[in-house]
Amino acid sequence: MTRPFDTFVIFAEMRTGSNLLEASLNQIEGLTCHGEAFNPAHLGDPKLQELLGVTLAERTADPLGLLARIRGAEGLNGFRYFHDHDPRVLEAVLADPRCAKIILTRNPVESYISLKIAYNTDRWRLTDVRDRREFKAPFKPAEFEAFLAPLLEFQVKLLRTLQTSGQTAFYVDYEDILNVDVLNGMARFLGHPEGVGAVSQALIVQNPEEMAQKVRNFPEMEAALARIDWFNLSRTPNFEPRRGPNVPGFVAASGAPLLYLPLKTGPEARVRGWLAGFDGGLIEDFTQKSLRQWKRGHPGHRSFTVLRHPLSRAHAAFTEAILPGRYGEIREVLRSLYEVPLPPVEAAGKLSALAHRTAFMAFLKFLKANLNGQTSVRIDQLWASQYAVIQGFGSFAPPDMLCREETLAADLGCLAAAVGLPGPALPPAAKAEGIPLAKIYDGEMEAAAREAYPRDYMSFGFSDWRG
Repeated sequence: MTRPFDTFVIFAEMRTGSNLLEASLNQIEGLTCHGEAFNPAHLGDPKLQELLGVTLAERTADPLGLLARIRGAEGLNGFRYFHDHDPRVLEAVLADPRCAKIILTRNPVESYISLKIAYNTDRWRLTDVRDRREFKAPFKPAEFEAFLAPLLEFQVKLLRTLQTSGQTAFYVDYEDILNVDVLNGMARFLGHPEGVGAVSQALIVQNPEEMAQKVRNFPEMEAALARIDWFNLSRTPNFEPRRGPNVPGFVAASGAPLLYLPLKTGPEARVRGWLAGFDGGLIEDFTQKSLRQWKRGHPGHRSFTVLRHPLSRAHAAFTEAILPGRYGEIREVLRSLYEVPLPPVEAAGKLSALAHRTAFMAFLKFLKANLNGQTSVRIDQLWASQYAVIQGFGSFAPPDMLCREETLAADLGCLAAAVGLPGPALPPAAKAEGIPLAKIYDGEMEAAAREAYPRDYMSFGFSDWRG
């Protein structure tokens, strides 16, 4: 009998029950799920040195090589894939009709609360109830919407690709994976009618209580969720392709109809200080619904963002996030797999100018590959191209004005005048810690930045960095 598929993928996210589903499927003879095989930081398990003879470094250099090993292994083999795993694998998997798609979902509020509990108790898998730790998680509306946005975007991508390619998937919910009949239906879908006799006992449900017992501010959560426009009913219809606008990061002045759309690793602190100077503080933590309400309540409003030279942005991301270890997992991947010579975190402030320049040049080389989709690491907001981020803004709230850091005081003055208000003084720039860019800058560095950010240089007319 010819089997219907050569391999399979379980599309899931953190805290959706994918570990338990994998453990149950792995009970079926001839069927093997290899965990998060394309997690950028490890091979499905931090302790695993290689998978099917492929090391982490080899998989990072050639992820499709590991995909071929999984497809060619004895029996039916697959893996779990989350929205932030190696993007180079996704297109190959989605385009392959011989790869079975299982889409595991869970109520996103449940996943969000479960994730907060896991982070605070450091219990990610539970095999014995005696090891359980209790924690009541606080619900934060803006944080939840920021958590939800990339998950929904990924689900829409999966659905659209399946529709346009004529494929189908086996959809399963978190609670369904405890149902033996559903598991056996999935096994038949995969071509293994023998199925399973029982749900795996290797793992147990960690937080089975009702939501009111798991959330610290349950009444506030109920009220916040009631205000979320789940079906986007208040939108103005738009039939153009939409991208993530990052609405929770927007900032408005309480004392002026001005809305700031921050570009990360830009002069955000100075602009926020300027907005707060309109005698009223700041309005933050927008949802799409509350932002629409703010706009309708402030006729004549102006929105803006601030462009920074690409080399300055890259250096800020490097010195503020990578060197000091704010992005610890990515930092280790850069050091071990992308030959960025980073010192231990405790020695980051003791680098010589030459060592700092060498590490930063290697980081610029990584950025070129990363922004071209050639690495296993996500394209983070800290170093994404300004063009792409502004394009994302435009899907929901395009800025009226693109200010520039080098002319910031004058540009902000024009914005204040546009809304008929005297502009407050612009706070001075904070003194940068560590080795300044001016001390290590040269033409080679400028060329590397241009190679990493050609669209920003071209679209916004940036010339060579002048400090």
